[in-house]
Amino acid sequence: MAAIQTTALTKRYGETLAVDELDLSIPAGTVYGFLGPNGAGKTTTMRMLTGLARPTSGSGAVAGVDVTDRDGLRPHIGYLPEEPPLYEQATGYEQLEYVAGLRGMADDATRDRIDRLLGELDLADDAATRIADYSKGMRQKVAYVQAVLHDPDVVFLDEPTSGLDPRAARTIREMIRGLADSGTTVFLSTHILPVVEAVADEVGILYDGRLVAEDAPDALARRAEAGATGTLEDAFLDLTATDPAADASAEATDG
Repeated sequence: MAAIQTTALTKRYGETLAVDELDLSIPAGTVYGFLGPNGAGKTTTMRMLTGLARPTSGSGAVAGVDVTDRDGLRPHIGYLPEEPPLYEQATGYEQLEYVAGLRGMADDATRDRIDRLLGELDLADDAATRIADYSKGMRQKVAYVQAVLHDPDVVFLDEPTSGLDPRAARTIREMIRGLADSGTTVFLSTHILPVVEAVADEVGILYDGRLVAEDAPDALARRAEAGATGTLEDAFLDLTATDPAADASAEATDG
């Protein structure tokens, strides 16, 4: 059974077609890079797969649970949205303890896991600081730990390296790879091509709500370099036309 399976998954907002008959079949333990320019429908897709938005038509399942069963999905998935929900007045540690408590994980093993993950992300010394005083990168680290704390079957990450310095971005990439190596499926959405190239086993390119290409990262790169035409070429042009600061950050992350 695929960890993520969709058939003709579609989402409309009035007359706007946000996602157009999306077919996915992603094996367990895979890092699936979901690429596309801003506005391609990536976030809408993730919201459907996590039960936060109901499909207009088509079907989907994550970890064997129908995507319309939000309560059924919750134990099996972790989600890092582009704008993570964090309590400004809580400390980083209090935020994670609260989330753990909601999941019935308030035990010593969970606290040890929180300590380990914060340590890996160089956030242990700031765990007692209020989130209101955190930088964007520090918030992103807490949100990442929040998404993976309960060791879910499938993790959805929307721009997980946003706001991180090159060292922290590299650490997140290594942690993502470690998740997949331990059997967790990672659905990684971004518009930064080098980030996906570094960690993904397979890449899907979404353009105007449609999946226009799907293959291993190196295979897709070769197709683009060979002058693929139409929407595939357009998608790569949009993906690589990020701002110089984002490109520099991605290159620095690659060492």
